[in-house]
Amino acid sequence: MSLADLLAETRAASAGRMPPEAIAVMQKANAELEAEGIGNAALKAGDMLPNATLTNQNGEQVEIHALLADGPLVLNFYRGGWCPYCNFELKAYQELLPQFQAKGANLVGVTPEKPDNSLSTQEKNALSFPILTDAQNGFAKALGIAFNMPDELVKLYSGFGLDLPNFNDGTGWALPIPATFVADGSGKILLADVDQDYTRRLEPADALAALG
Repeated sequence: MSLADLLAETRAASAGRMPPEAIAVMQKANAELEAEGIGNAALKAGDMLPNATLTNQNGEQVEIHALLADGPLVLNFYRGGWCPYCNFELKAYQELLPQFQAKGANLVGVTPEKPDNSLSTQEKNALSFPILTDAQNGFAKALGIAFNMPDELVKLYSGFGLDLPNFNDGTGWALPIPATFVADGSGKILLADVDQDYTRRLEPADALAALG
């Protein structure tokens, strides 16, 4: 089953389980992101990947440009381990990890969550690629994919027991739009996939194909 099919099943299951008013709030938030053009100015293919120093799931500092010294880089930005769409996406990328490695590429997950939470996500999904914490969404902002959650959505998520200011490292109620960037060893972006709709993600096979 493709990742798209799996996410479509998840959307359908959520629609049948969640109250209509909750679904309406989420759909409205997605529409507002699109109307406001969040992500429209994100870096794109042909742009150069900026540098950043992030923290991995073990608390170690990792420099993005140092990763590029090893070859191509695939950056997968996700909202957090609390998000089912993100977990399905991460596991789908894990399945193709040997193929990414065969092309000499590093695959890295990026999230605003604190390292301890990233470690939990890594263990839960049996991931063997690193997860990096983007404190204060600094890297996401540089890439043009960070946004502040609207008040209605904050209230809804709080009602679900999602305390994002506590989960995340200095980002409050701000998140990255789910996005995937593929860059060559020079830092030139080969593919940039950004979507305001958090239920849609790039197929791992498409990221792999971008590496040539």
